[in-house]
Amino acid sequence: MSTHTLAVLVENSPGVLARVASLFSRRAYNIDSLAVGPTENPDISRMTIVLNLEGHVLDQVMAQVYKLVNVIAVSEMPTQSTIHRELLLVKVATSQLDEVLAIVARFGAAVVDEDADVITVEAIGESAHIEGLLKALTPLGIKELVQSGLVALERGAAALSDRTLSAQGISTLHEVGTQADYQN
Repeated sequence: MSTHTLAVLVENSPGVLARVASLFSRRAYNIDSLAVGPTENPDISRMTIVLNLEGHVLDQVMAQVYKLVNVIAVSEMPTQSTIHRELLLVKVATSQLDEVLAIVARFGAAVVDEDADVITVEAIGESAHIEGLLKALTPLGIKELVQSGLVALERGAAALSDRTLSAQGISTLHEVGTQADYQN
């Protein structure tokens, strides 16, 4: 199996995330990472979904996602032409503060909060970078962590919304009307 990153543009309306996630659940596909957020258009949200699937199954999944009500566009994000990032916030014990600060500096992370017992570190980067930082901090005593899902954006001037919305005749100037929601 191989890892694939999908960008999915959806109408910004209640229940859309649940419908997309349940599609994967019904077919017993595991989502490795899921990040959802607003776009430049307040009527549209963007999902970044990371999956481990075989090639022919990926095509089927993309077609099934696209058929869902409220889904505007689905596109695979090729690794070589895409910027991938994750966010990590991690609380680390301060018993070995100098070593923690050295690791933070080595990975280009930042201390965002300090307490007598723990410091909170923030890191933004590719998945391998985040994993490396966690591996280095683990022996020092991680107290708590939260990690965002992967987000991805194509390099250069290419924009998923320009390419897909204009091809479908949908204005990109905040004039997207919501479709009737027949699944509720």
